[in-house]
Amino acid sequence: MSSLNSTEVLTVAVASDDGTSYIDRHFGDATGYSLYSLSESGVKFLGRVSNTTEEDEEDDGHGDAEKARGIAEILADRGVQVTVSRVYGPNLKRIRKRFVCVIDQSGTMEQMLERLKGMHSELARQVSNPSARELIRL
Repeated sequence: MSSLNSTEVLTVAVASDDGTSYIDRHFGDATGYSLYSLSESGVKFLGRVSNTTEEDEEDDGHGDAEKARGIAEILADRGVQVTVSRVYGPNLKRIRKRFVCVIDQSGTMEQMLERLKGMHSELARQVSNPSARELIRL
């Protein structure tokens, strides 16, 4: 088990179609994800990544294990440790095995990132200890 401390940077993926606001659909239904580095001292935009799993016309629908695996691989390949969305679907259980999941049903993405910055120690603790992960609601 790796140990993160308060000075280490976490990578956060936010479900967003336009890069500036949340989607009102499940995390896995976003057309893309805005990536940010997060530390106690600041937040930096890293870029966007497309959700290429949406291109699969043979999708089994909500809760499809292949879709969850595909999204997890896309994000893990970019070092993501924390995911944020207004809504998660049935794949939340699968996604939580690989990421710390945050639900923010109020406010803007900018406000959420400031709150996460203040929670850096707790997020780092959960990243370092997957068995202690809890769904975080802002």
